[in-house]
Amino acid sequence: MGRDARKKPAPLHSDHRRQWRDYRYVYPVISRRSKGLSVGINLNHDKRCTYACLYCQIDRHIPRPAHMVDLAVLRRELEAVLTEATSARIWQEARFTATPVELRRLNDIAFSGDGEPTCLPNFDQAVAAAAEVKDRLGLEAVKIVVITNASQFRTRQFQAALPILDAHNGEIWAKLDAGSEAYFRRVNRPAPAVTLAAIVDGIAEVARGRAVVIQSLFARLDGAGPPPEELAAYCGRLRDILAAGGKIKLVQVHTVARPPAEAAIGPLDDEQLRAIAGAIRQAVPAIVVETYSGAGFTAPPPGPGSG
Repeated sequence: MGRDARKKPAPLHSDHRRQWRDYRYVYPVISRRSKGLSVGINLNHDKRCTYACLYCQIDRHIPRPAHMVDLAVLRRELEAVLTEATSARIWQEARFTATPVELRRLNDIAFSGDGEPTCLPNFDQAVAAAAEVKDRLGLEAVKIVVITNASQFRTRQFQAALPILDAHNGEIWAKLDAGSEAYFRRVNRPAPAVTLAAIVDGIAEVARGRAVVIQSLFARLDGAGPPPEELAAYCGRLRDILAAGGKIKLVQVHTVARPPAEAAIGPLDDEQLRAIAGAIRQAVPAIVVETYSGAGFTAPPPGPGSG
């Protein structure tokens, strides 16, 4: 089952700047995976994250002070951006004038940004604020998407956010990039207490109550893509989620789209991504798989001695 997003993405897809005008938290982008306008919310100006993924473009060598999100500012900014989108004024901005007609649609409000949004102690309050603004503007059909590494699923703030998401067209997009603990630690570089088994268990637990989207980034590491045994182990993790009663709406197979902070990693080409998607479909035929290319980013060639 499944389909490939085979068209070469337009350059606007690679513009994921987390800054719009002078706003603190909210930024609009054209998203390949949302297939339209996604209104991003960046709660992580402190870069707080439980992972330090090799492919992440955020430089975490210089940390920023921890902070609480100003909910009043978040509400004002979100209402302004959503109003620009629903009035169609946003398509007149230079940043969005090249957007094709079929992508000129407001798809979602997405919690993403410079770290793991669910780490924030008042994450649930930020989700409630987004739901409140969305309802006040009559945008019930617009999704609230939480893009997460799934490491905080048992925290108070995430558990408190779940019923709000369930009541307001919410969707969880959970990261799963590995099948083995060794590969997980090499690629995602999690905090010491975070294990792949715990991540998979947490996804399964959340997915028993609502279907989740799995986001999986596969990349060229030291000159080569994921080895067959790693891909087989990854498919085993998907089967584990299903066997535990979890519901998977979609698996998104993508690759590096913007220059990462680490030089050892780079994007796979479309053929490699389609091969990975095909292997997943064959191993786990019950799920739908989509692929997304690197949106135009080309990594430097591997150095001498790399595989």
